[in-house]
Amino acid sequence: MLIQTTRFGPVDIDESRTLEFPGGLLGFSSYKKFALLQPDENGVFFWLQSTESADLAFVVTDPALWLPDFQANIRKEQMDELGLREIADAQVLVIVNKRDQSLTANLQGPLVVNSGNRTAMQLVLAEKKWSTRHELVKIAETAVAKIA
Repeated sequence: MLIQTTRFGPVDIDESRTLEFPGGLLGFSSYKKFALLQPDENGVFFWLQSTESADLAFVVTDPALWLPDFQANIRKEQMDELGLREIADAQVLVIVNKRDQSLTANLQGPLVVNSGNRTAMQLVLAEKKWSTRHELVKIAETAVAKIA
């Protein structure tokens, strides 16, 4: 499947890398179809690229790589909606943002993916233990200039 992106140009992706968010993402409810792009085999960051808009993409990561105790509490009806039997069958990702000299993760709005049927949803966690701007890493000055 060939998709257009503003960051990488045209990209040919395998269908198994596509995800459908029936409810969209917070603030982007009209976009339902995305592809998970892995720019580097050893990297910890991925691009969640809209297949419907070349301009819409998010950097995501697995929160367990940064916070082993992170849990996305998902209700039974949400699991049913995703077609999940157990939360262990899900892949959890969080959206990453650059804020000042840091990369932060939105831990209150994790993305839960059923890897089997490639259906996903964004949760909104009520638990105040996690923030929308949890610092993952400080960025060196030279790296900031390259990212900006």
